[in-house]
Amino acid sequence: MQMQDYSASGHGGDFAAALRTAIDARAVTLSWLRERLAANGNPVSGATLSYWRSGDRRPEGPQSLAAVEQLESLLHLDAGTLLSLIGPSQRVGPIGTPQYPLEQARLEQAVAETFTALGSPVMDPGRDVSTHAVTEVGADGFVISRTTRTILQCTSGTITHVPYLDLTPDQPVPAPIFSMVSGGRISGLHSHHTGEVHGAMFELERPLGPAQTTMIEWKLEFPSGYPGMRETGHGVARNARDLLLWTRFHPDALPSWIDEIEETPDGTIVTEQHLDGATTIHQVQRNWGPGMLLHRWGYDDRV
Repeated sequence: MQMQDYSASGHGGDFAAALRTAIDARAVTLSWLRERLAANGNPVSGATLSYWRSGDRRPEGPQSLAAVEQLESLLHLDAGTLLSLIGPSQRVGPIGTPQYPLEQARLEQAVAETFTALGSPVMDPGRDVSTHAVTEVGADGFVISRTTRTILQCTSGTITHVPYLDLTPDQPVPAPIFSMVSGGRISGLHSHHTGEVHGAMFELERPLGPAQTTMIEWKLEFPSGYPGMRETGHGVARNARDLLLWTRFHPDALPSWIDEIEETPDGTIVTEQHLDGATTIHQVQRNWGPGMLLHRWGYDDRV
């Protein structure tokens, strides 16, 4: 179980102070509270109550919050007095060991060098909690743009900037056009000399502390004359709660075959997909990663 020190300041400190004041005002002991909570179906250990009172921990999860509601009644407080002081959850949740979602050591080195050039740690202290990546495919069957909307969470320390990369393994290309839609601004761009890795550094609107989240949305555009691509996807270096790919094809360029590809440290899985009369295809993965999720398509050219 992760422990955080909430006694210094913020909602956690307010909760502990209010709980101490209420206990003192009622002149009751923690043992008395523990016994009555258990009798009302909300068992909490004496140690946990002591942590709550001191501010070393704070209530997390439905059972603990139900106990706090009962504490308000036992301490003759108005409903919501303590609950309103707890603040948002500080739990990061399972994130796993960060890994590059890549199979090629050469490309992994290019990625590391691009992160360094952008001024970012090779493994930054952030993760994509939830990502929706929407790709538009033109009448020629090639990618026009990809818009990505992400809930970003800080896993440790403080985050003010976050890097994102566009990868084209074994296909050197010019830099695509990065633009920030919302949630920050672009503070730096870098293209690796191989032409297979292009990156942007996004400066967030506000710093993120441990377990805090924000939303950012950015766009990649591939202008006329850009080498045609019939593949799109998104990769995560840590476990993500959900990852959605939505690929939208021009009605005059519906592919004859589509593959969904999962690349993870355990290997590569290729699954054939079908439009079945639609013009779009989507795939969702939950509690997934590290890895890359891809859509690849073609027009009667499968070998």
